[in-house]
Amino acid sequence: MMKSKKLPFLLGLFLSVVFCGWAAAQGGKTISGVVLSQDQEPLAGVSVSVPQTSIGTITDDKGAFSLQVKPTASSLSFSFIGYISQVVPINGEAPIHVVLIKDSTSKLSEVVVIGYGSVNKKDVTGAISTISTKDFQKGAITSFDQMIAGKAPGISITSNGGHPGSGATIRIRGLSSLSASQDPLQVVDGAPFDGYVNPNDIESVTILKDAASAAIYGSRASGGVILITTKKGIAGQTKINFNTQFSVSKVKGYVDVLTGDEFRDYINSNAYFTADYKDLLGSANTNWQKEIYQTALTTNNNLSVSGGLGKIPYRLSVGYLNQDGILKTDNMQRTTGSLTLNPSFLDNHLKVTLNLNGSLTRNRNANQGAIGAAVAFDPTQSVYDESNTLMGGYFEWMRDASTPNPLAAFNPVSLLNQRRDVSHYNRGFGNINLDYSLHFLPDLHISANLGFDVGNTTGTTKEDSTSRNTYNIQGDEVYKGLNNQYSSDFNNYFAEYMLNYKKDIASIKSNINAMVLYGYYDNRSVNDNYASFDYLGREIPNTEQKYPYTLDQSTLISYVGRLIYTYDEKYTLTASIRRDGSSKFAPATRWGWFPSVALGWDLKQESLFKNARGLSSLKFRASYGKTGNQGGIDNYKYIPSYYLSDNTSEYQFGDDFYSMYTPSSYDESLKWESTASANIGLDFGFLNQRIYGSLDFYNKHTTDLLATVDIAAGTNFTNQLLTNIGSMNSKGVELNLGFVPVRTSDLEWTVNLNASYNNSEITKLLAYPDSSYKGQVTGDIEGATGQTIQILNLHQQPNTFLVYKQVYDANGKPIEGAYADLNGDGQISPYDDQYYYKSPWPKWIMGFSTNLTYKKWSFSTTLRANIGNYMYNNVASNQGIAYNMGVNQYLANGVRDVLYTNFINKQQQSDYYVQNASFLKMDNIGITYNVGEVFGLKSSNLSLSGHVQNVFCVTKYDGLDPEIYGGIDKNIYPNPRVYTVGLNLNF
Repeated sequence: MMKSKKLPFLLGLFLSVVFCGWAAAQGGKTISGVVLSQDQEPLAGVSVSVPQTSIGTITDDKGAFSLQVKPTASSLSFSFIGYISQVVPINGEAPIHVVLIKDSTSKLSEVVVIGYGSVNKKDVTGAISTISTKDFQKGAITSFDQMIAGKAPGISITSNGGHPGSGATIRIRGLSSLSASQDPLQVVDGAPFDGYVNPNDIESVTILKDAASAAIYGSRASGGVILITTKKGIAGQTKINFNTQFSVSKVKGYVDVLTGDEFRDYINSNAYFTADYKDLLGSANTNWQKEIYQTALTTNNNLSVSGGLGKIPYRLSVGYLNQDGILKTDNMQRTTGSLTLNPSFLDNHLKVTLNLNGSLTRNRNANQGAIGAAVAFDPTQSVYDESNTLMGGYFEWMRDASTPNPLAAFNPVSLLNQRRDVSHYNRGFGNINLDYSLHFLPDLHISANLGFDVGNTTGTTKEDSTSRNTYNIQGDEVYKGLNNQYSSDFNNYFAEYMLNYKKDIASIKSNINAMVLYGYYDNRSVNDNYASFDYLGREIPNTEQKYPYTLDQSTLISYVGRLIYTYDEKYTLTASIRRDGSSKFAPATRWGWFPSVALGWDLKQESLFKNARGLSSLKFRASYGKTGNQGGIDNYKYIPSYYLSDNTSEYQFGDDFYSMYTPSSYDESLKWESTASANIGLDFGFLNQRIYGSLDFYNKHTTDLLATVDIAAGTNFTNQLLTNIGSMNSKGVELNLGFVPVRTSDLEWTVNLNASYNNSEITKLLAYPDSSYKGQVTGDIEGATGQTIQILNLHQQPNTFLVYKQVYDANGKPIEGAYADLNGDGQISPYDDQYYYKSPWPKWIMGFSTNLTYKKWSFSTTLRANIGNYMYNNVASNQGIAYNMGVNQYLANGVRDVLYTNFINKQQQSDYYVQNASFLKMDNIGITYNVGEVFGLKSSNLSLSGHVQNVFCVTKYDGLDPEIYGGIDKNIYPNPRVYTVGLNLNF
């Protein structure tokens, strides 16, 4: 697909040849000069012309131009998409120096990718947010989700932790399911892809939020759609870009636990602990969290070359990222490469776009069990105990001199240093798109889009022979250390064939854009199964695998149709329908229909508003659509299947042992989960788009919710079943506001504010076998086997906390074991005296970003806020009690909260631990200086930058981070504060 700036460039190039030749024949004077942007970068492809004539040219890649004009010419006109046009007087043959200013009104004519095509922004009928290069977050950005956080309303992006490459959880307009995947479909240059894309290769990100926009992707779009467009080359403009960054990451804070002295005082002064436990106290003051974390260094380097090989535009890029984690021994090295070719043939009737991408990733994976161990390990003990040679010289809790205590916490430093887990992850994806417009009917296009996504992972986990983590007694044998292998691969392929007809019919003021498509998508994955071996290479008993590998495969077939009809450039009707068939469902329920319809009305073109002073744009939108969901569902859950029992469940007949086949649960009536959504929106702009924005209201209703639920004994082969259990409703409002308070040739200040409100409620749910049961429990917590803290139930938000109401004393402190008797029967009983209390999902999500540019300096910042979300502090509920601090002949540290509550035993179901986790975060703050021309090259440009990420967080939450997806804090890998300096050089 031709980018918006490419067409005027090629057209201008053609016109320059014709017009300059004509002007030369006429005689006259030659005018030359240069055209720059506000930040002093040369602008290539700017149209330069003599007003009211056909004489003109375009600027080259250095922004320079030369034009022969008639002696009577008095001025030149300069125009370029995205910038305000200027008319500049001619002064003899003196060179002309022009600075073009960005034009925010150009947003109305931008081309917006909508899936299987594009439209002008003014013709968009759905709820769509587009974020381009200039809007992205800057700094140590290693994944695309970091680029767009806080930049668009209705988009929640929650980090999965600070581990290198951990990514984030993205939710569009709140929840859309209970157990099925809620991740948005990601499409990169027309290819469905959920892996890593080098942020330096990304040109723009478009988010399809309402069902009418996303329904074109049918069964994969229930969580919304994210369309990623990568950068392309332009023939005739050879450009080289080198970008390098150096980052320093530091731990922002630690879990608030007792110091060694405080721990000794607590144990010695508390009558709960016997003399045996007091005798276990050491003399050290070890901060275990400081022992496992480090100052981490990161380098990120990217080089790209773009231009044209003859008439073939290309862009080639390579990147190398070397990122240490703040957890010691954590490291990721990633090498990426991409190649894009987008030539045209047959007099521009055949357009070819080839995208090839690859990445090679090497991970040294730290043992993240050290994070929880560092919170819990006794601070009065030293890291090392040289006398304990059995455990490699580390202090470990021992049962006797030759046997470690199997119930005790692990030394967190030994967990890191005695393990080496190295994996290699290789992935390649790409597609080729062939678009042919018929010579005899150029309005009709025939397209083919063929693509692949393949990858494999291999790795080895080794642990020292002195590792307590792998000390394994099997009968009379002791197995020490570990030497395990793992590997998997996947192969995904797709083919899409499309007919697209576009026609302007001036006689009836109409434009028609019709499309039909057939799609085939095949996904296959293989996981190899290996036994476990000790450091000597001996196979550890009961780890032998029954099968060498596990194979999963699924296929999706789709038929799509869409019509976009525009009348009089005021009214736009978009209607689409998609029919998907998935191998994940039985033939009777395999196929689903996913229709949509949307209307756009450009009110600014109506006589009532056309001449309204100060009003530059006004458009009404309304849409309705339906999407489906099959994500996260096992491939064969609708048919009876059997699995072979493991080695610990064999039956003995004589001297031989036999594995038995056990049936799995299944639901032959399993069907699509579907979401219907209605949206009403208004786009507006004032003062020549110096103020602009949008307001949307939506209501989405999900039916046939998929969830794994408890079922009555004897109704299936297990007591749990994946099935369709009910329905859920979500309502919300979104507001996006943009301001340009100042815009001059030297100074520009832009501001963006966005806010969204969402509320979800389960509106229908299956009945349960036990009438006293309050719903389907979920939300596993640490500290007790099988304990949960959340529930799915009728008229509640999903994952609402189910807790006892804590009773407090006169001083406001919680009383251990004292809960409100909610049903008044004189006793405290599960379910009867528990109540629904708060939700982990925020009611409001807000974002704020601003950019201030003064001459060569630029300052930017991004802030985000969540309001109304609550967190269950599982760290405090598990580590804030005396019972856990001295048990099973070892000592363990506690969080400081134990000094306040004085809890002896666990009170994990208390609402005391459900805390307000609303927050305000500054994600990013940075400054950039544009040095300009370097090395005496007029086409060069150098900029220097400095950024800080994860700057501060304001919250009432007592734990380490108030932003953890799902609302349960279980010792998450901390997100560090990152300091970055960068250099960007263009030639």
